[in-house]
Amino acid sequence: MRLLYLTAEEWPTFRADINVLFGKYLPRYGVYSDLVTEASLSQAASTWPAGKAITCRVPSNRAAHYIIKFLHQCKVLLTTHYDDYAAVQVRDMTIIAFVALMICGIKKKPFFYWLSYPQSEGQIQRARARGMRAGMKYWFPLLQGTMGKWLLYRVILPKSDHVFVQSNNMLEMLAKQGIATTKMTPVPMGVDLEATQKKILPSQDSALSNKRVIVYLGTLDRVRQIEILFGMLAIVRERFPNVLLVLAGDTEDTEHCGWLKQEAQRLGVAESILWTGWLPMQEAWRYVLAAEVGLSPFPRGYLLDMASPTKAVEYMALTLPVVANDNPDQQQIIAESGAGLCVPLTPEAFAEATLTLLSDCDMRASMSTLGKLYVTQCRGYSQLAESLATEYQYRL
Repeated sequence: MRLLYLTAEEWPTFRADINVLFGKYLPRYGVYSDLVTEASLSQAASTWPAGKAITCRVPSNRAAHYIIKFLHQCKVLLTTHYDDYAAVQVRDMTIIAFVALMICGIKKKPFFYWLSYPQSEGQIQRARARGMRAGMKYWFPLLQGTMGKWLLYRVILPKSDHVFVQSNNMLEMLAKQGIATTKMTPVPMGVDLEATQKKILPSQDSALSNKRVIVYLGTLDRVRQIEILFGMLAIVRERFPNVLLVLAGDTEDTEHCGWLKQEAQRLGVAESILWTGWLPMQEAWRYVLAAEVGLSPFPRGYLLDMASPTKAVEYMALTLPVVANDNPDQQQIIAESGAGLCVPLTPEAFAEATLTLLSDCDMRASMSTLGKLYVTQCRGYSQLAESLATEYQYRL
């Protein structure tokens, strides 16, 4: 079967649930897709392994960017040969989803919606945070989000043939909005186990020598509240002075990055932090393999609680015990796997959990085994792809 798949993400993309789930694994189960989106401005062109990448070039101007992409996707919807496709699927875009929904009604084709994040609520939240003084940076996302929210809950989700959501918690939240649970399927984030099984050696970075290494792998954006880890580090250093926190990631917000480094200095932990910046995936994994504990802070909130964070399962796949906070999806996988400790997102709670793991090598060894087993059975992209392919076949 072949899907016409319209996505919000550019191509190539870093999103594993596109390039790994749809690009690599689903074709093994007979599910192919043609990707309709914009071409990346920052990455070299790449072929889409699951079919065709039907892309357009967009300008850097944000407003023009939206218009050009929308017109491109409209053109594809209006000119495509629908006999070539089993269904149309739209990911995280409400206005073009409305267009696709109408065309699918005319063409008698199933329409699926993929909701990885409540974008409309996010746009409204960003607008309110900026305030009216921001001018169009306030009004544009506010209007776009308000219109998108109405379309999503009143038209698109109720009239979709099926809806794929990011997590069980998102399913429950949408059910409260009146969307039938029988027409929703959670597809959480997973891990490409084939990639983790390649021969990867722990990092030999001299900065790690004679250190008790703990690691955070991912973005340093404001929303992640990475500064909480600095407070944690100050507490852990009292017992383990040779502890080293590796921050394998970065943020495009240079102002916030500078503030984070000042905060580390203020708390007296700057010399116990290694800032690597963004690294190629397998190079970052080498730091994970050199660590004793993996940290997965993911702040709570209406929007973030719908997410399915990747870091905890990524650490588990690499046999690293996890300290995570009580995001619903993280809480679930920690409870089901026994591969880590789930605590509130505070410096004190993260410090206590980290100290517990650093002090007990037997506990770490047991969690390492349990985590790898759990990911292999439940969160590998091969298993997720098999289940998703079965769902498509059932719906079609």
